[in-house]
Amino acid sequence: MARRSVTDRFVVGFAGTTVPAELARFVRSGAAAGVVLFARNIAGTAEVAGLVRELRALWPAEGPPPLIAVDQEGGPVQRLKPPICPEFTAIPAMREAALALGPAGLRRLGAEVGRQLAAVGFNVDFAPVLDVDTNPDNPIIGARAFGATQQSVARGALAFAEGLSEAGVLPCGKHFPGHGDTDVDSHLALPVLRHGRERLEAVELVPFRAAVASGMPLLMTAHIVYAALDAELPATLSPRVVPELLRAQLGYDGVVITDDLEMKAIAERFDAAAVARGVVAADVDLLLVCHEVALAEELAGALAYTTTAEREARANGRVGRLRVRAQDHAVAASARVPPRVV
Repeated sequence: MARRSVTDRFVVGFAGTTVPAELARFVRSGAAAGVVLFARNIAGTAEVAGLVRELRALWPAEGPPPLIAVDQEGGPVQRLKPPICPEFTAIPAMREAALALGPAGLRRLGAEVGRQLAAVGFNVDFAPVLDVDTNPDNPIIGARAFGATQQSVARGALAFAEGLSEAGVLPCGKHFPGHGDTDVDSHLALPVLRHGRERLEAVELVPFRAAVASGMPLLMTAHIVYAALDAELPATLSPRVVPELLRAQLGYDGVVITDDLEMKAIAERFDAAAVARGVVAADVDLLLVCHEVALAEELAGALAYTTTAEREARANGRVGRLRVRAQDHAVAASARVPPRVV
């Protein structure tokens, strides 16, 4: 197959608190639609605002802004928080927040989180979690979920997402089609869920169906095998889960991003060529690589020889529309974070 140009297909992370040369090179190649920051990149509120401005400058000023993302869920998954960033609100885990605040309070909390993120330049929050907390042995979701019933998760997560959107930050629902009932952490191994299709429809898919109906702009896949949908491949790489279930059945035409492709559920089982074939078959738009820019470069090379003109056009159209929607907060990023209002 001929090599094709790969543009706007990756969101990448990196080490340290300065822009590395390999990241700048990767952005210049055109393959990157954005970046994601973690605690390792954050030395303080003013410092992260400066880093975000430098990252924004890697993309042309006259074009749409890059996606500048962070995991700011609350509880154990909150990258900007005291004491490193004392201006930021310490957010409880969403299970606790949902019980204390209800949907109206969660919307206000989402708006507060969004205003604080926007103040230092972020325009995407990899939140809310749409997983239903149905398994007490789940090592990775648990209190990150908004509740133990599909209805409570749908109400709470969508309220939080509405608040983020009001503040000019794009929400990202995760992890499709549901990570709440696993007893294995996909960072460490490949979980398999053997629920029948009726159970998935009645429980796991309810919050995602609501998110699609609400116009959620971005959804993240789960590195999980759902035996009732595809007995061999995880959702991220399956030709059945996103194309047939999310796109065709649920009617979603927003952007789909993978979970981190360095997680062992993927990295220990699939090489770059297999990942490239999988994301093309799975109709996934953005590939998330959270640590190694070198891996993103390798995957971009494999994707260039795997993708089709039709597939690239479809992904570029969706990602392009998302970047046009993304607000360019990085230009005015500063340490002046709005005070707590919830």
